[in-house]
Amino acid sequence: MTERRQIRKKIGLSIILIVLFFFLGYTLYEMKKVVFGPQITISSPLNGSLASSSLIEIIGVAKNIKEISLNDRKIFIDEKGNFKEKVLLSYGYNVIVIKASDKFDSKTEKVLEVIYK
Repeated sequence: MTERRQIRKKIGLSIILIVLFFFLGYTLYEMKKVVFGPQITISSPLNGSLASSSLIEIIGVAKNIKEISLNDRKIFIDEKGNFKEKVLLSYGYNVIVIKASDKFDSKTEKVLEVIYK
């Protein structure tokens, strides 16, 4: 009987450790949103690029955000975090600022410089 009791203890301890491992793993996975904060990636146009048209499209991805704005104008993202906005450039040097914040009030900002010729 003592051998069965030891086996039951080992199985019970193994189950507790597995549940604890999954709980800890999920907690760490969710904490990355707090640790890394909001993230913005701009895929088009590249910073410092030359534009031949006065109307360009800003394309990118935002993660872990609550709000996002382009030149202080609120923009929207889809369920995957993608955004696509058109911007009218003035002749010469243009600065486009994309700001984002998360639910913990962490903020990030990306500055995009484009030259319209």
